[in-house]
Amino acid sequence: MPRARLGAHAPGPLGGVVRGARRVAEALATPLVPADYLDLIDPLRSGAELRGRIVDVRPETADAVTLVIRPGRGWLGHVPGQYIRIGIDIDGVRHWRAYSLTHRADGSPAAGIPAGCIAITTKAIPDGRVSNHLVTRARPGTLVMLDQATGDFTLPSPAPAKVLFLTAGSGITPVMGMLRNHLDELCDVAQVHCAPTASDVIFASELQSYAASGRLALALNLDDEHGVLDLQRLDTLVPDWRERETWTCGPTGLLDAAEAHWASAGIADRLHTERFRPTLVEPGEGGEITFLASDVTVDADGGTPILDAGEDAGVLMPSGCRMGICFGCVVTMRQGAIRDLRTGEVTVVEPGDELPVQTCVNAVAGSCDLEL
Repeated sequence: MPRARLGAHAPGPLGGVVRGARRVAEALATPLVPADYLDLIDPLRSGAELRGRIVDVRPETADAVTLVIRPGRGWLGHVPGQYIRIGIDIDGVRHWRAYSLTHRADGSPAAGIPAGCIAITTKAIPDGRVSNHLVTRARPGTLVMLDQATGDFTLPSPAPAKVLFLTAGSGITPVMGMLRNHLDELCDVAQVHCAPTASDVIFASELQSYAASGRLALALNLDDEHGVLDLQRLDTLVPDWRERETWTCGPTGLLDAAEAHWASAGIADRLHTERFRPTLVEPGEGGEITFLASDVTVDADGGTPILDAGEDAGVLMPSGCRMGICFGCVVTMRQGAIRDLRTGEVTVVEPGDELPVQTCVNAVAGSCDLEL
C-alpha cells in the first residue's frame, strides 16, 4: 500500500520547508520512511496501523477487568455483539486475541465509558497467557494493536418480540454490549446467566439494576447453589423459552448442550451461538509453512524470509521491493507464528483469526498457514 508523501500538498514556503525535512528524514531513515517515525510520535494518527491506548483498567470481579481503550482515528465503529482482535506484546512476543465490545456503538458515554472510547472485558483463565496478562498487568497508557470489529453475533433489525440470552462466565460480554445498546428496543427479554458463585458474576450490579427496573427478567444459575445448569431447568426459569429467539455465548460445554437441546425441541433455527476458540499456537524457531491455496507445505529455518522459502518451493509469491517498504508481498496468515527479521519481534495468530503479513521481512517461528 503506497504511503502518503509528507508535505506533498503543503503550500508556499512552509511546503518547501516540509519537503526539505522530508528528504532529510527519508535519507536518514532508509530503508524506513518517515511514517515509521511518525508512528512513534503519534501512534493513533489517521493513516497509521490501527492502534489503541488503554486509558482505564476497571476491576469487575476478582479475575475479570474491563479495559477502556481510546482507538486511533482509523476506528470505524461496530455493531453491538461484535468483537475485535487485540494485539499485545508480552515478553517480546505479540499475541492476538479476540474480545467482545461492550460499550455503546453510538460513541455516547455508558457505564462510565468516556465518549469516543471503546471497551472490552476479559476474564483470566487457567494458563491463559494473554487473559492473565491483561487482568493482572495491563495499565493505563499501554499501547495495543487493534483490528476493526467483526462478527455476526448481533441482533437483527427490527429486534424479535421475545428474546432470551443464555450465557456463562465471560460469555456475558457480547450480550452486555447488546443490552447497553438495545435494551430500550426489546419488548420482552430474559437473561439466564451461569457463574461459579455470586461474586463471579461479571456486570452483576448492572444486570440487577435492569432486573429491578423491570426491563430484564434475570435468572442467575450459581454452581455453588444450583449446580451446573441443567437445560431442563429452562422450563422453570423461562417457561416460554421455545418461543424466544435465543443468543448464547460461553464455554463449549454450554454451547454443545444448548445446540442439542434446541435441536431436540425442533427449533435449532432459533438459536444463535458465539464460540470461544482455544489457544493452540506456540512460537518456536523455524518450522512448517503451509500455503493453503497451493496445497504446498515446506520446512524453513528461522532466518529465511517466507517469501524466499515459498519461491524456492515453486509457489507463485507476490513481491515488490523485498525490503519491507512497499507492502507488495503482503499475504494473509490464517494461523501460526512468525518472527520479524528486522526486529526479532514474534507475532502469534490463533486459529480462526487472520493477519496480513509481509513475507519479505518475516520468517516462520514454529508454523504458519498462509492463504496463498
